[in-house]
Amino acid sequence: MAKERRLKVSEVGDVTIVHFVDNRITEELGIQEIGQELVDLVEREGRSKLVLNFSNVGFMSSAALGKLITLNKKVKARNGKLRLCCIRPEIREVFTITKLDRLFEIYDTESKALEGL
Repeated sequence: MAKERRLKVSEVGDVTIVHFVDNRITEELGIQEIGQELVDLVEREGRSKLVLNFSNVGFMSSAALGKLITLNKKVKARNGKLRLCCIRPEIREVFTITKLDRLFEIYDTESKALEGL
């Protein structure tokens, strides 16, 4: 199992909920570790329904967005679902500007993200 140092992972039924430990996801090493932990959930642990909760994240770099795009591809390759929730307005704006809000399913709350999964 992933060392879960940068992520807190829990489950609701067959859905994996991921909370980010870091408030700022900006430095390269941290982004690499987060990306690897997320990919391990899908590839090593076979989890195909993920909800990423960003309630603790105050800032993230564009490199972190790249990791989310990679994760989304891996989840879809397994016919899974990836949903994001609780994204602060200033980060949500980046998703809108980059049109990533069209790629990802984004919800205001974790409970809404879990509906129908």
